[in-house]
Amino acid sequence: MGELSPLDFEDETIEQFGVLRIEDLGWEQLMDAYACIMCNRCTEVCPANTTGKVLSPAALEINKRYYLNYDVGTNEGSLQLTDFAINEAAIWACTTCGACVDICPVGNEPMRDILDIRRGLVLMENNFPGQWQTAFRGMERTMNPWNIPPAERMKWAEGLHVPTITENPEPEYLWWVGCAPSTDTRAQKTARAFAKILNHAGVDYAVLGEQETCTGDSARRAGNEYLFYELATANVEMFNEIKPQKIITTCPHCLHTIMNEYPAFGGEYEVIHHTQLINELIANGRLRLQDARELGSLGADVHPSTPTPQPLITFHDPCYLGRQNDVIAEPRQILKDLSVNLIEMPRHGAKSFCCGAGGAQMWKEEEHGDEAVNANRFREAQGTKAKILAVGCPFCMVMLNDAAKDANATGGPRRFARLRRARPWRASEMQVLDVAEIVAAQLGDKE
Repeated sequence: MGELSPLDFEDETIEQFGVLRIEDLGWEQLMDAYACIMCNRCTEVCPANTTGKVLSPAALEINKRYYLNYDVGTNEGSLQLTDFAINEAAIWACTTCGACVDICPVGNEPMRDILDIRRGLVLMENNFPGQWQTAFRGMERTMNPWNIPPAERMKWAEGLHVPTITENPEPEYLWWVGCAPSTDTRAQKTARAFAKILNHAGVDYAVLGEQETCTGDSARRAGNEYLFYELATANVEMFNEIKPQKIITTCPHCLHTIMNEYPAFGGEYEVIHHTQLINELIANGRLRLQDARELGSLGADVHPSTPTPQPLITFHDPCYLGRQNDVIAEPRQILKDLSVNLIEMPRHGAKSFCCGAGGAQMWKEEEHGDEAVNANRFREAQGTKAKILAVGCPFCMVMLNDAAKDANATGGPRRFARLRRARPWRASEMQVLDVAEIVAAQLGDKE
């Protein structure tokens, strides 16, 4: 979904990288303009548009067609796409969630156009939101957008037995921990929980430790293809030297990048999400779990005089896990195995709504709009009356936790105060937990 063609930075004859004008688009991207039936479904599901930003994927395709039909050749030289098809605010508002591609009845890919235009603006004009500079600098200097030194990459594992590839050079599973679980305080709890699960099940695994770097997902989605190229080629070279049997990751963005984008750079690997492995371990009897009702603090109000109810949990499908890589059943099966009461949000599975962090939005403020994407999604989760919002992505964890904090702040989200009367907020007791954290809390004694 939204696959980008790799750019050849070694070819010195190439003068244009990315897309700036309509003639820079591929033939299939031009055909998209004529295939569009103007049903507007892509715009209706776009999280940026839904929350009041100027982005309209349908308008992009229609504007391309109008220009090709009536305006091409009428100007001295061709106009940039940002002059007539889509403005820059819309370009930077895209979360690359893939909803527009998934919903399109004729197979159009407006998200791909946006990513190609981002590449043109960043590589050819050095034009991008200034807040991305910090993330770019971090990926260049310390190999992670958080700008944490590689020497601190394993601090999250202090007090746990987590073997490195040096200690276990031929593991069954190479765990790609990822930048967020290695550096972000909240995401580190997910990493620690997953390590406990692996150790409890006796899984043969290892991590790269200080050798691990960023996959480059945020760089590529932001349009900095050259930075992505450097990170991807270095990682593929390392992987091909290690020759991992299987790679696990708790981050859907890392999963998507390593599994779907690294093959273009010479690296083809079997990559699975941590919920897929946890589900397999439960099915094989390698994880002995307590019934969730035995732990009354997990999402249920328990009183000694009343029977313990099933915890109410809803699951948020990360865009890069569910919609873009079809991992939908496994996290739900895990929750069912825990005997919880799973309540689905109206938008779930392949039709899930975005958390707002994708497309490198994690590293900048949202474009101007009516509300934040994460606030919209958290309000939907609140509507289920669940006590726990389960996630399977560190970016979703950060965004939805922030939304929960804003919901509990006086008057609701601070950044969108003018909407408080239109969209009333209420305090929330909902916990945001990764599936691994929920499972780790339920681990029974080994037999």
